[in-house]
Amino acid sequence: MKKTLRLILGDQLNHQHSWFQQQDKEVVYIMMEVRQETDYVVHHIQKIIAFFVAMRAFAEALKSAGHDVIYLRLDDSNNLQSIHHNILATIQASYFEVFEYQLPDEYRVDEQLKNLAVALQRLGKACYAVDSAHFLSERLELATFFKGKKSFLMESFYRMMRKKYSLLMDGNDPIDGRWNFDAENRKKLPKNHRPVEPLTFDKDVTDVYQLIIKEGIATIGNVNPKNFIWPTSREESLALLAFFVEHCLPLFGTYEDTMHPSYWSIYHSRLSFSMNIKLLSPLEVVQQAITHWETHQATISIAQVEGYVRQIIGWREYMRGIYWCKMPDYESVNFFKHTRKLPTWFWNAQTKMNCLKHAIGQSLDFAYAHHIQRLMLTGNFTLLSGVNPDEVDAWYLGIYIDALQWVEITNTRGMSQYADGGLVATKPYISSANYIDKMGHYCDTCYYDKNKKVGHKACPFNSLYWHFYHRHQDVLAKNPRIGMAYLTWNKIKPEQQQEILNQAEIYLRDIENL
Repeated sequence: MKKTLRLILGDQLNHQHSWFQQQDKEVVYIMMEVRQETDYVVHHIQKIIAFFVAMRAFAEALKSAGHDVIYLRLDDSNNLQSIHHNILATIQASYFEVFEYQLPDEYRVDEQLKNLAVALQRLGKACYAVDSAHFLSERLELATFFKGKKSFLMESFYRMMRKKYSLLMDGNDPIDGRWNFDAENRKKLPKNHRPVEPLTFDKDVTDVYQLIIKEGIATIGNVNPKNFIWPTSREESLALLAFFVEHCLPLFGTYEDTMHPSYWSIYHSRLSFSMNIKLLSPLEVVQQAITHWETHQATISIAQVEGYVRQIIGWREYMRGIYWCKMPDYESVNFFKHTRKLPTWFWNAQTKMNCLKHAIGQSLDFAYAHHIQRLMLTGNFTLLSGVNPDEVDAWYLGIYIDALQWVEITNTRGMSQYADGGLVATKPYISSANYIDKMGHYCDTCYYDKNKKVGHKACPFNSLYWHFYHRHQDVLAKNPRIGMAYLTWNKIKPEQQQEILNQAEIYLRDIENL
């Protein structure tokens, strides 16, 4: 067999992949920490640390299993700081005849490796790409499923996936006769309720932290390098999964949409990073959750487990399918033609709006916020205020530990910013202070008054909400899911409408000081 070099990317740490099931003396694996990946957006410091620590642990596990591994650290003298150049140099220096890689999840890396394969083939090298053996749907399965349709309804795709993998099914029908229990999963956390303390791993990552600082990598966010909380190995990821099903699943669905300034994870699993770098497979995660529910049905309702299964085999797979169906055009869609700059307080949480101060502050402290904080706080505000989706993309992609473009951009441009004009979301997901107060515990201690639309200390969400609908009436008024909003707006007296619009304009002009 010809000597083969196999590339493992930082989000391809799949111990179960067929590549690693047996040793082969003719195969060498290569992994690398490169500025290409640390610098394409400004990342959270915890995100870069987590990737590097996880990659190093994976490489050591491969070596312990008898595999031959080349690992390029960020400061190695022979590190050319790009995947393309490091592969070329390694192949030419060691006379590899075959190059193999797993299909990347990100379009830009996929294009880079396709171009690299062409360059290597011109040098007489054989090149092969294999599947990463992680996702439950093929890259273009969603595109095929919705072929000829104008909108891609996630619920239809989710039901197909449930049937395909026979998850929570009774033959061809859903268990308990219902596909979706979302209506039961929208409760606010009671004031005296204390969620379970999250499981953390408290590792010392000072060496990686100091490397990032020494190399001058631009980062955002905070970290205690002597007390790093995130799982970075399969063993830790499995421990977090076990903790979730035992301690969080019983109330996960009930409070999956709630928000609280004192509790940063509530009952969420926080397994997205482990899944997105493939330390855990989505199938094993949902199967373990279902198995636990099956043996604890007296204390765990089906609404809890169905909500979790929907997030993973429905929403996660759906978003990946949208990505591969619509890229590269999707990264430039801007339905509302929004152009505003992202306020600088998104990078430091220095705002008087209590909900955003906490959601952004939590993101800076933990590189994490759950889906409602992302959608209905930070995403809601940027959409209402007309921030350019490019700016929103860069922020979300950088600040969250689980953010990779395939999952970030479809959530940002699609679900959050409605920049695709309704392909993903059937309406813009916006709200006034009423929803934020209904689902969270921020408003009572806020500088602004949740009940006021205009005047001193009026909550900015209230006037911006109506300003958004007013300025986009030409493209939204006929949307059947929005009709009630315009009926309400049109019942407001013209002079009161103008007061609300004027209030919003004042806030937009002074957006840096909100």
